[in-house]
Amino acid sequence: MSIKTKLGMGIASAALGLSLIGGGTFAYFNDTAETTSKFTAGTLDLNASPTTIIDIGNLKPGDWMTRSFNLHNNGSLDIARVLLKTDYTVTGAGDNAGDDFGKHIRVNFLYNSDKETAPPGSIPASHVIYSTTLFDLKSMTPDAVENKIFVPFLEENDGLKAGTSDKLYVQFEFVDNGNDQNHFQGDSLQLKWTFEGKQGAGERK
Repeated sequence: MSIKTKLGMGIASAALGLSLIGGGTFAYFNDTAETTSKFTAGTLDLNASPTTIIDIGNLKPGDWMTRSFNLHNNGSLDIARVLLKTDYTVTGAGDNAGDDFGKHIRVNFLYNSDKETAPPGSIPASHVIYSTTLFDLKSMTPDAVENKIFVPFLEENDGLKAGTSDKLYVQFEFVDNGNDQNHFQGDSLQLKWTFEGKQGAGERK
């Protein structure tokens, strides 16, 4: 082995040794920080009281009845809309000559008294949510807490804030159409209203 080769190997060995020594003794400062996050979803909790708005018998054409009920938001989130869905079943002795009893029960008004400033006992047309038969209402989903025409700073516009409630009035009428309605004698209509609360749009938190 030549002298140059021996010298080269010696220098390489020395460099390796120095690197090992340096690697074993090199130290540095460090520190750490940790963060945690928590995401808790809010709740929508819509309730109606009473759950039975009306239970009446012995009706005849021309009769009408007015009742009230409350919608409560017991959740932690504001409700932007409350959609009303209508369904009903009719039971009776026959097929009612192909007629639908729901076409003869009219909702004269569904009115939200918490969304207006009209004098007590009056119901302005602008605040009547719908006036139609139960048959037609089945194909609609009106907003039961919307104030279509409101006075700023005096009335609520729409929605149902968390922890609040709205009082609604409804009037039903067994419409007397002036024709023979004998085929409805003894019939019963079971109405189911479903109020569906909808959240508002997302917002910056």
